Amino acid sequence: MTSLPIKTPCIKVCVVDPASSLCVGCGRSLQEIGSWLSMSPDRRAAVISALPSRLKALRARGVDQVPD
Repeated sequence: MTSLPIKTPCIKVCVVDPASSLCVGCGRSLQEIGSWLSMSPDRRAAVISALPSRLKALRARGVDQVPD
């Protein structure tokens, strides 16, 4: 039996915004990043569905993917 790779929203821009504690690349929290592989598929799907609004909120605050 071959296991399928786990889908991840990581875009290899791993910078955490100190105000929100979210990664500015993917929008996940450090806890979510650390537990990603052990999360259930349903939990990962729930996190992925929350990411667009998280990233939008970061951008609205002027936080972008590349720190100065």
